[in-house]
Amino acid sequence: MGHTVASSDDASGTGALAGDWASLAGDAPVSRAIGAELIARWSEPHRRYHTLDHLAAVLDAATHLAGEAADPAAVRLAAWFHDAVYDGRPGWDEERSAQLAQSRLPRCGLPAARIAEVARLVRLTAAHDTLAAGDANGAVLCDADLAVLGSPGYDAYAAAIRQEYAHVPGDLFRKGRADVLRRLLAMPRLYRTGRARELWEERARANMAAELAALANERGRAR
Repeated sequence: MGHTVASSDDASGTGALAGDWASLAGDAPVSRAIGAELIARWSEPHRRYHTLDHLAAVLDAATHLAGEAADPAAVRLAAWFHDAVYDGRPGWDEERSAQLAQSRLPRCGLPAARIAEVARLVRLTAAHDTLAAGDANGAVLCDADLAVLGSPGYDAYAAAIRQEYAHVPGDLFRKGRADVLRRLLAMPRLYRTGRARELWEERARANMAAELAALANERGRAR
């Protein structure tokens, strides 16, 4: 069903990530070098949420959902690349990350069709609502990327998102964040796969409703 990846707060967690990469891309020196490059990218100091811990969490979520994917290995590779380039520029970051996958994965000897699928999946994460019906791999990756919404660590996630947008004034951030949360809560289903809905849907809605209420309280105090 895939590999479980530990939190990357310590060397053992980073080692688990390196092992996961080797299981997907091979253990040749060039593959190990690309894995090290990716870990370094995910470790960049300007990141607050899109960190190695996020990568590990998405990989773990993908493990839970592997049975729903048509190509679980492509999904995991896409998880590795989906925020490998992160400059805080939505759309541009995903495109550059997809291009990175297309430039690095051929060196690992992976089939061209799988590389193309990885790049397609990375681009898909720029706008989850573009997911087409019947896209099993896309559904698993999008659900894994949003698994944090239904996690016990939601408050830490929300705080990290605020840190990544520290340059945005409080009132503008609260409005933008509230708009995002309302849009998500208005969706009939947050998650595309049945397994993800079982695991995370109820808690995710409760988490987002609580954050929305907290934002409203902050807005009231700021007036």
